[in-house]
Amino acid sequence: MAYMSNRSFDSNHTLLEDYSGTKAREVKLESFSIPFNSILFERADQRKESLEAPAFFTDLNLDQVIDAITARKKEYHLNPFFYTPLSDAETIYYRHEVMRDLEQTTLMAHIKAFAEKMILVRRYLALVEKLDSNYHKKGWYLEAALVYCEAILELEHHLNLADIKSRGFLAFRDYLTNYIQSYRFQSLLAESREVKASLSSVKYCVIIQNGRFKVRRYEEETNYSVEVEKIFEKFKQGAAKDYRLQLKQGSGINHIEAQILEFVARLYPEQFAALDKFYEQQSGFVDETILVFDREIQFYIAYLEFIADFKSRGLSFCYPRVSRSKQKLYSYEAFDIALARTLLYSQNPVVCNDFFLEEPERIIVVSGPNQGGKTTFARMFGQLNYLANLGCPVPGKEAQLYLFDQIFTHFEREEDIHNLHGKLQDDLVRIRNIIKQATPDSILILNEIFASTTLEDAVFLSKEIMARIMELDLICVWVTFIDELSSLSEKTISMVSTVIPENPAIRTFKIVRQPADGLAYALSIAKKHRLTYEQIKERIRS
Repeated sequence: MAYMSNRSFDSNHTLLEDYSGTKAREVKLESFSIPFNSILFERADQRKESLEAPAFFTDLNLDQVIDAITARKKEYHLNPFFYTPLSDAETIYYRHEVMRDLEQTTLMAHIKAFAEKMILVRRYLALVEKLDSNYHKKGWYLEAALVYCEAILELEHHLNLADIKSRGFLAFRDYLTNYIQSYRFQSLLAESREVKASLSSVKYCVIIQNGRFKVRRYEEETNYSVEVEKIFEKFKQGAAKDYRLQLKQGSGINHIEAQILEFVARLYPEQFAALDKFYEQQSGFVDETILVFDREIQFYIAYLEFIADFKSRGLSFCYPRVSRSKQKLYSYEAFDIALARTLLYSQNPVVCNDFFLEEPERIIVVSGPNQGGKTTFARMFGQLNYLANLGCPVPGKEAQLYLFDQIFTHFEREEDIHNLHGKLQDDLVRIRNIIKQATPDSILILNEIFASTTLEDAVFLSKEIMARIMELDLICVWVTFIDELSSLSEKTISMVSTVIPENPAIRTFKIVRQPADGLAYALSIAKKHRLTYEQIKERIRS
């Protein structure tokens, strides 16, 4: 008994498993009249990526933030973009414009749809490199080209309909329009569709008999499946269990299927010769500029998706002004984004804080009771300025922040037994290295240094370091237990972590601008336990 199967040839037989993104082969296109360099950088000479996180990331908990932002976009390798702050305000505002365009729900959906298709393109091209069967490989290559063309055409159509205003998107839209009109793309589009249509017309029969098979052209044989179903229809009694076996689909083919494919190619030499020609002539069809755009646009998508959860819970983000000017720096209702992320799904509120510096102020000295939010405030200050220098919206309702060249941090670390230094010596070595490297455009964040020495020594050393900081004219936040640092100069201001007056054991985590007074907290504790001078006198009288 023989088994005969009627089939149509399709270059895409099955679905694919996921994979880690593979870069498509590059091709040089004819130059276009509309300049487009990058959706992240307005000029080509600005493009750079840092492969390592800045040294201060751990102190500011920015490592947690960036890892969370990029977690679902690993195939794009976005971390280097987040490790590289910008050095000019114009590029920061260039990114603001793109980010604002992407806040349009419709445009965001179309960009994501384009990205999904480009993921398929990369998967198909990666599969081509792994397959052994000649025509199976070329069939997937054709499918990749078809998906690519569809993605490009759809994206250009939707960008033309969208209300885009950013320089980045406008330049990219023009580039895309010119690219579509180019001979390279038009030939790719026409040839891929033509080859696909030709292959779709291929029909063949597989005859299986006595452990062997034959392949021949389909000659309009009758399909008896319909007749068989019609005959047995009268025996049907209600819903019946489906006993048909679902064959597992995969991206590859076995040696028998590969041989069948070779036989089909011999039966239809013209159609498969066209596939051969397409594979050779359209080598490396993915445009490098579009490939770069597909990766870079994920920087914006990843960040906007990350902050969406915060916004849904009533927390604000704003587009900050940035400048090298130190005349006025401020932020209203800002918060530590790393801490806020841990509190999003808890009952604990996210506490927001303000700060401002006006000429000639440079240094915020933060004091107050322990566990009152001082370190969190210092981290928040660093996070805000860093995210602003990436061109991202920052936590808060309004902000004007500093365009720095470097951020330096000095947070307490465990004593390293290998360097044979004591804790005090280690603090001094670290702060000396920071002062040597810092410039007037740097930001410095110090957190509880010299806690291991006597108060007298701590005051002396702190004043010496403060003098160096003021000499360099650095923007600085200094968390300390030494109140007098806040009034050393017109360049210093005092901010204090507060408690609830009726119960000073409860912190508000609000950091307010007011004179430092170490006695204030002690007085609150004394009041709580009825140990003030007046309370003791009253108790004696009674």
